[in-house]
Amino acid sequence: MAIPSLQELTAKTLLSNEAAAIHVLKELPKGLFVPLFTAAFSGGHTKILKEMVRVWPFQCLHIGTLSREESFHDIMEAMIDGLQMVPAQNSSTCRPKLRILDLRQEQDCQTTCRVIKSTSPLCSQACIYSQHSVLKVGEAQHNVGCLRNVNSGSEPQSAWEPREILLDLSISDNLRRKQFLSFLQSKVEQSYGSLHLCCRGLHVDSMSGDKSILQFLDLGCTEHLEVEEGDLSEFTPFFTEMIHLVTLSLSNISSTVCAGRNFRAFLTWLGQQDNLQDLFMCSFCLKSQLHRLLRVLPPQLDTLYLSYCCLSKADITALSQSSQASHLMQLTLSNNQIFLEDYKPFQALLEKASDTLMHLEINNCLMTDSTLSAILPSLSHCSRLRGLNLGSNPITMPVLRRLTQHLTSLMELKHVIYPVPLHCFEEEVFQGTLDQEKLAEVKAQLMEILQVVQRDDMNWITSPE
Repeated sequence: MAIPSLQELTAKTLLSNEAAAIHVLKELPKGLFVPLFTAAFSGGHTKILKEMVRVWPFQCLHIGTLSREESFHDIMEAMIDGLQMVPAQNSSTCRPKLRILDLRQEQDCQTTCRVIKSTSPLCSQACIYSQHSVLKVGEAQHNVGCLRNVNSGSEPQSAWEPREILLDLSISDNLRRKQFLSFLQSKVEQSYGSLHLCCRGLHVDSMSGDKSILQFLDLGCTEHLEVEEGDLSEFTPFFTEMIHLVTLSLSNISSTVCAGRNFRAFLTWLGQQDNLQDLFMCSFCLKSQLHRLLRVLPPQLDTLYLSYCCLSKADITALSQSSQASHLMQLTLSNNQIFLEDYKPFQALLEKASDTLMHLEINNCLMTDSTLSAILPSLSHCSRLRGLNLGSNPITMPVLRRLTQHLTSLMELKHVIYPVPLHCFEEEVFQGTLDQEKLAEVKAQLMEILQVVQRDDMNWITSPE
């Protein structure tokens, strides 16, 4: 166990007397703010957190890796309550310094940003897209002030200093989440237009739920969107402002026909996402329409996840011939009967993606012995492959053994989910009742193959167990 630093011990001592801690905040050395904030957040000290935000001596505050399941929304509300709105022409020497409050849980983010030089942005995470952002409003206020002083010598009109809250939001039927959204809405209404809600990540449980909060969010800032249920007809109208998405995840999105007006509107909107890197689609029928989707997607796509999308031979052919195929690092085609007609389009896809592909999932795709044997050479050429999921496919033991022997040559491949061979099911009925003794024998044989070629670093597990 690491020995606590002097700063951490001081913070712990201060927190033992909440009233005294609040009283001394204005005289607290800068060096104690971060350790005290960390301790107060972890301990759920909402009153201290609120007062710390009021007198925070830096221009930005990030919760970063801090996490607390219990009373999380209470902590968020206390911190937002502490964010002060002041007139831009306030000449007080005690005016609050905090301008950007980042309530997202980010792994690569420190509590405050170091000021490297005066010309650099006030925060590395500051919004760069919205005209309502701290950066853009600050620049506009400065320019207007300079023009008025030059032209008339008069003081610029009073305005409120911009403040920015970075956050990830979830719209659902959860009562506490609804209360938090109502709280945010009231704060925006009371801010004289100076509070910018920069929603970087938005999760929507269902498009049929209450979406009134969307009118208070600047959706042009959103980089990650996840929608779990809805109809395509109600999807696009709500998210037309989103043009800077990096990640898009859509599940259980229904549409009467993918060739209709709603699908065309969706494709038009998707074609504006030049920054898109990761696309996840589950239970979204794309049968014989994937070519239209690929046509509007950026070629530099990193991740393509298409599960339960009713993909056909024509769709896999289109993917193998697309500009995205040679850039993909993660590809999921699970739960589609893509090998029912022909394996050659998928074989061509593997050959085109072999230089970049790192994770491949083709779980439950009705892949048989003959299919796997045919694509095995192409699969063996995917030299950067690190993870492979072939689970829930009807394969026999001899072919599984061949698969193991081939894959051991891929030195970056560490994790493999392999299908339970047919003989392990009672009466050899695929996905029937498992014979655990036979399965144990299979695991022992594969382990022996791995040990012989000194690939103990590979982790092989079965699906289903």
